[in-house]
Amino acid sequence: MTYSLSAIIGRTLVGSALMGTAMFAGHVYAQSTATIKVASYFAEEHPQNVAIREKFKPYVESHSDMQVKIYPNSSLGDERQYTNGVRTGSIEMAIAGMGLQTAKPQIGFPEWPFLFEDYDQAQSMLNGPVGEKVDPYFRELGVEPLAWTANGFRVFSSKEKIDSMDDFDGFKLRMPNLELYVEVGQALGANVQTMGMSEVYPALEQGVIDGQDNPLATLYRSGWYEVQNNVLESRHMFSPNVYLMNQQFYDNLSDDEKDVIQEASRQSMELEWKLMRESASEIKKELEESGLEVTEPSQELHDEMVEAVQPIYDDFYSQYDWAEDMVNMVREGS
Repeated sequence: MTYSLSAIIGRTLVGSALMGTAMFAGHVYAQSTATIKVASYFAEEHPQNVAIREKFKPYVESHSDMQVKIYPNSSLGDERQYTNGVRTGSIEMAIAGMGLQTAKPQIGFPEWPFLFEDYDQAQSMLNGPVGEKVDPYFRELGVEPLAWTANGFRVFSSKEKIDSMDDFDGFKLRMPNLELYVEVGQALGANVQTMGMSEVYPALEQGVIDGQDNPLATLYRSGWYEVQNNVLESRHMFSPNVYLMNQQFYDNLSDDEKDVIQEASRQSMELEWKLMRESASEIKKELEESGLEVTEPSQELHDEMVEAVQPIYDDFYSQYDWAEDMVNMVREGS
């Protein structure tokens, strides 16, 4: 009895599937019955993990054979480690920041200082024209961008109140270990020190640093408000996140399974943005009740900060031929 080549391949795939794997082009990949590990650095009750737990996980598990396991609080490593894990395939999915901008600078564009004005603008642009421009650069690095979510507008927390640009002079400021962040802090006059998220609390407590920058939700959920006295709602940068999935894992899903992942991501994304909006005023109130003084920068201070970071834009415009068009796209809302 003879079989055609297609029949032989089909029988091989069926046999492999019974063992929990499928062979494609000589490689063995996990079948879609595998567990999707979702890694993040966020606290368990941060809106990012709440949305994944309440929307993404139940939708995927009720509409497919896939299971979802959530790993919050950097339990699968810091952001750099778990993002690399998604690229290599040891982790299926992550809620990642823009760390991959070190390989593709276009990925860091949404974090440029004072780029977005409010949540509505950020959501519509990131899940619209900005995402359409940036998403291909993620794919070049072996990951599939599923949806853009919000970490939030970044603020400065500190032990001493920040009232003017002079207060940044010599200020020991923790920022992420990314060139753009370091440049922003230095442009404002701060003494920037980079460190991982898990190091921030003891560094604040022991006076190794005077303050840090992060969205209010991260400041609150991470407990850093316990060792800070003041918050300046500078909104100097917007921090987006993106759901990233290993490209091979995603590509090997059936069309129906891809539809499930896409819809689960959309529902989770919508809830996360909603929670971030709703939690902003609540978290601000909680911080104030905890003893922190939360202030808005004066118009003069705001304008001085915007002016201070303008050289960063000038450098980008001279370095990247795409930079000015991208900025204009956001500012013109198209």
